[in-house]
Amino acid sequence: MEKSDAEWQKELSPEAYAVTRQAGTEAPFTGKYWNEKSDGMYACVCCGTPLFDSSTKFESGTGWPAFFAPASSDALTERADRSHFMVRTEVRCASCEAHLGHVFPDGPAPTGLRYCINSAALDLKKT
Repeated sequence: MEKSDAEWQKELSPEAYAVTRQAGTEAPFTGKYWNEKSDGMYACVCCGTPLFDSSTKFESGTGWPAFFAPASSDALTERADRSHFMVRTEVRCASCEAHLGHVFPDGPAPTGLRYCINSAALDLKKT
């Protein structure tokens, strides 16, 4: 998905733009989905690609939505993130390259992964 920076700014809220297009992070316990319990599919706020099923969401205590698995094996891309004097694994939408958050190896079974995702990068399609 090819869009100019100006097009993204016009289409997204200022917070969604800062998170998804500039790799920002919302403050913990402030995003609209950190404590959401509804059933549905969490999609990319930029392009609508299904990213996480609500059945994989869990309470991580971190203040951001956390999931133990993506909706499909090809929904996300990963890359090394060496910002903020740390080495982490960044997660992006495979369709539009939106920054979503990071994945850590401290999640629950069955995957042992914790996808720590910004609410501003998500759009919940409730079922």
